[in-house]
Amino acid sequence: MEAKDYTQDGSVDLQGRPVLASRTGKWKACAFLVGYEAFERMAFYGIASNLVNYLTTQLHEDTVSSVTNVNNWSGSVWITPILGAYIADSYVGRFWTFTISSLIYVLGMVLLTMAVSLKSLKPTCANSICNNKASASQIIYFYAALYIIAIGAGGTKPNISTFGADQFDDFNPHEKKLKASFFNWWMFSSFLGALFATMGLVYIQENLGWGLGYGIPTVGLILSLFIFYMGTQNYRHKARMNKNPARDLFRVLITAFVNRKLLRLPTDPSQLHELEPQHYMINGKRRVHHTPSFRFLDKAAIKEGSTSTRSSCTVTQVEETKLVFGMTLIWLVTLIPSTIWAQVNTLFVKQGTTLERNLGPNFQIPAASLGSFVTLSMLFSVPMYDRYFVPIMRRKTGNPRGITLLQRLGIGFVIQVAVTLIAYAVELKRMQVIKEHNIIMAKDIVPMSIFWLLPQYILLGIADVFNCIGLLEFFYDQSPQDMQSLGTTFFTSGIGVGNFLNSFLVTMVDKITGRGEKKSWIGNNLNDSHLDYYYSFLFVISILNLGAFLWVSKKYTYKTEEIEGINGNASCVQMEGRALADTTPLGLQV
Repeated sequence: MEAKDYTQDGSVDLQGRPVLASRTGKWKACAFLVGYEAFERMAFYGIASNLVNYLTTQLHEDTVSSVTNVNNWSGSVWITPILGAYIADSYVGRFWTFTISSLIYVLGMVLLTMAVSLKSLKPTCANSICNNKASASQIIYFYAALYIIAIGAGGTKPNISTFGADQFDDFNPHEKKLKASFFNWWMFSSFLGALFATMGLVYIQENLGWGLGYGIPTVGLILSLFIFYMGTQNYRHKARMNKNPARDLFRVLITAFVNRKLLRLPTDPSQLHELEPQHYMINGKRRVHHTPSFRFLDKAAIKEGSTSTRSSCTVTQVEETKLVFGMTLIWLVTLIPSTIWAQVNTLFVKQGTTLERNLGPNFQIPAASLGSFVTLSMLFSVPMYDRYFVPIMRRKTGNPRGITLLQRLGIGFVIQVAVTLIAYAVELKRMQVIKEHNIIMAKDIVPMSIFWLLPQYILLGIADVFNCIGLLEFFYDQSPQDMQSLGTTFFTSGIGVGNFLNSFLVTMVDKITGRGEKKSWIGNNLNDSHLDYYYSFLFVISILNLGAFLWVSKKYTYKTEEIEGINGNASCVQMEGRALADTTPLGLQV
C-alpha cells in the first residue's frame, strides 16, 4: 500500500495504526456523530428552557432564586468542559473521554427522569400544581441529578465537536474545503435538537407530564450512543504529540520570568531558539511562526545569555502561549454577549408567562416554547449564511470564509446589542399596558400578545449564527495544535461564565434596587417590577462591551503556521483569510 493512500495529518485508528484516507473520516464518519449532538441538545434544552418554570411551579422557588439556580446549573454545564478537555488533551484522548462522560450524562438523565416521575421523589401534586413544598431529600436528589448531567457534559461538549473536526485532513485540499462548512452544519444538527425541545418537549412537560418530557430525550440519547459506536471503524483519531500540552504554557511563563533581566530581545526573530523544520516534519507537528504580540514572552526563547539553550523554549512553544493569551482577551469580551443570551431561558420566559398566550379556546402556548423561534431563525439562517453569504463575500474579499472570524463575531455582537434595545422597548410597552389596565397581582395576565417578544428571539437566533458558530470555529482554529479540545472550552466556558454573571447581576440588582421600601427591578411580581430598567442596564453594558471587542480584535494577531506533512509533501504558511506562501501544489488556505 503506497503512503499516499494514508491520511497526511498523522491520523490513526483506535489501535494507533495509520488509517486509509478513502475509507475513514469526512462526512461518512461525521454522520454517526450528528445524531448524538441532536439528541444531546434536545436533552439539554428540554431541561434548561423550562427549568425555571419547574422550579417555580413544582418546587415553589421564588423568581430570583429560580433564575439564579437555572443560571448556576447552566453555567456548570458550560464550565465543566474545561476539565473534560484537559483530560482528553493530556491523558486519554477525545474518544475515550467522550465515551466515559456520555455514560455519566445518560445516568444523570435517568435519575432526573425518576426525580420528576416517582411519587416518592417529587412533591405531592394535583393537576400539575404542587401545593406542598419538596422535602430536603427530594430537593437534594433533584439537584444531584442535574449536576451529574453537568459533570457528564464536561467530557462530551468539548470533545464531540472537535472529534468531528478531526475527521477532516488539513493536508488534503478537498477535505479542508469540507471542513470549512463542518461547524455550520454541526450546529445545524444541534439546532434541530433544540427546536424539538423548545417546541415539543416543553409542551409535553406542562401538559402530559414532566416524566415523559424528560424520558423522551433520555431514550433518544441512549439510542444515539448506539449509533455513535456503530461508526467506530470509520473514525480517525489524532495522535497526541504532547502528553501534557498545558505544561508547555507554564514552562514558557516561568522561563520568560527567569530571563526577564537579560539583555534586550534580538531584533531578528531568527536569533531566537527554534528547532529545525525536519523535527516538526518527523513528529507531524506544526511550526508556529513568530509574531510581534506579547513580546515579553519572547524572552523565554532567548539563546544567548540564558542558562543553556536546552532550557530555552522554542519559538513555537512561545507562540502557542501567545495564542492562549490572545484567545483569553477575546474570551473576556464574549462574557457579556453570553449574559444576554442567558435571558432566553430565564427572564424572557418569566416575562412571557405574564402575557396572553392563548391560541384558540383550548390551546395555550408554553412561554418557554418561544425559544423555538431562536432555533428556527438559526435553522433558516445557517443555510443562507453558508450557501449565499459566504460565496458572495468570498468573491469580494478573497477570504475562503467570506469574512474573517473576528468580523463574524463582531456582526453577531452588534445584533445582540439590538436585541437588548428591542427587549427594553417591548418591556416599556408591557408596562404601559399594565398601567392602562391597572394590573397589580402577579398572576394577572397582561392583555398583550406573547408574540410581542418574537423579534428579540428571532434576532438572537440570527446573532448566534454569527457569534455562537463563529466562536466555536474561532477557538478551535486558533488553538495550539495539541490543545484543540481545551481551546474549544474557551467557547463553552464563556457561555458558562456568562450564566454565572447573569446570576450574579440578577441577585445584586434585586438586592440593591429592592432595599427598604423601594420597588425591586426584578421581583416575584413582574407586573409590579421594573424589568425595563434591567434591560436598559444590559443595553448599556453591551454597548461598552462592543467597544472593548473592537479594540481587542484590532490588536489580535491570527495564528500563522508552517505545516510539514507526514510524508514531507505539503508545506505552507497559514493565516486567517489568505495563504502567505504556497510552495507546493498542496498549498492550503484557512
